[in-house]
Amino acid sequence: MKICMVGHFPPHLGGISSYTYLLSRELINRGDEIYVLTYPHENISDIKGIPVFTAPTLNIKGLRGFIFSISATFKLLRIIRKYKIDLIHAHYVMPPGLIAVICSMFSGTKTAITIHGSDIFVLTRKPLLRSMIKFILKRSDYVFVVSDSLKENVLKLGIEGLENKLSITYNAVDVERFSPNKTSAFKEEVNINSQKPVVLFVGNLVWQKGVEYLIRAKEFLKEDAEIIIVGDGPLLEELKAIVEFEEIEGIIFTGARNDIENIMPAADVVVVPSISESFGIVVLEAMASGKPVVATNVGGIPEVVNKETGILVNPEDPVGLAEAIDKILQNKELKENMGKTAREHVMKYASIKIPY
Repeated sequence: MKICMVGHFPPHLGGISSYTYLLSRELINRGDEIYVLTYPHENISDIKGIPVFTAPTLNIKGLRGFIFSISATFKLLRIIRKYKIDLIHAHYVMPPGLIAVICSMFSGTKTAITIHGSDIFVLTRKPLLRSMIKFILKRSDYVFVVSDSLKENVLKLGIEGLENKLSITYNAVDVERFSPNKTSAFKEEVNINSQKPVVLFVGNLVWQKGVEYLIRAKEFLKEDAEIIIVGDGPLLEELKAIVEFEEIEGIIFTGARNDIENIMPAADVVVVPSISESFGIVVLEAMASGKPVVATNVGGIPEVVNKETGILVNPEDPVGLAEAIDKILQNKELKENMGKTAREHVMKYASIKIPY
C-alpha cells in the first residue's frame, strides 16, 4: 500500500513527529511505501528511504497554518497523482486533517486522521473550529486517537457514525534510542554540580504544559536540585521573566534540543506538569530511559504512569509537585525501583500497532 503522511515529521521536534516517524518505520517493515508531506524546515531530507516533501508557508502566527493549508493541498494532490497514493494519513486535525479531506474530495483517496490531543482539547473551544473539526472527522474514513481518555473526549463531539470508525493507536517509543544503558555528559555541558540531582522537563513551552507550576515548585523543594527545562515556545520569555523577577535559583533553560536521548540519562526524575495532556510521549521516553516520573493526573497520563513507575499529582499544584519530587529524590531505593519497573513497563509501547 502507498501511504502519504501529512503533518510533523523529523527533523521537526515533538510527540507528533516521533509518532509519525515510528509508524512510518513500522509500515515500511511491513512492506508499504511511505511518502511524507510536512512543514518547511532548513534540515529537511529523506529519512531511511522515506521521500519527504514540504509545502511553503510563512512563519507568522495566524498565517502559518492558513497558508500551509493552501500550499499543501496543491502539493498533496500532485503527490497523489504522481505516486498513485492509496491512503492519506493526517496527523493532527487542523490543518493536516483538513488538507487530507479536501484532497480526498478531489481524488477519491481514502483518508485516516490521528488525533493527538490539543487538536481536541484546545481547538474545539472555538465554535468555528469545532464545526470544522466535526466536518473533517465526519468526512474521514479512519479516525485514530492515542489514548483511552482522548477517545472519550472525541466521542463527546457527537459526530454521527464516528464510533464505528474510531480506534486507539497508542503512542510508541524507540526503546533503543532511549535506554537506561546510555551515559550523558549533559551535567558538564551546562555546568551543573555533579552531586546535585536533576529534575527534567521536556516539551513545548505552552500554557497546557503547566511549566510555570514546576518553576513555582522549586521554592517548595527540600532537595537542592537543579530544574532543567528543555524546549521552546511562546511562553519561553515569560517563564524566564518569572525566574528572573522572583530570583528563583537552580532553573536552567536549554531551548529546543534534538538530542533528548542524551539528556535523559542525566536526570534523576522527569516531571510532566501538564494541565491537559492526551498522553505525553515524553513519559514513555523517560520510562524507556529508566527514569521515575512525576506527572499530573490528567488525560491519558494515568494510563501509563502508576505507583510503581512514578507519582501522580493534581494539576496546577506546585506544592504537590515538590512533595512528589522530594519523595523520589530522598529515597534512593524507591528511585531505582521505579526506574527499573518503568523500563519494563514501557516495553509494550516499543512499537505502534498498525491501524489499517
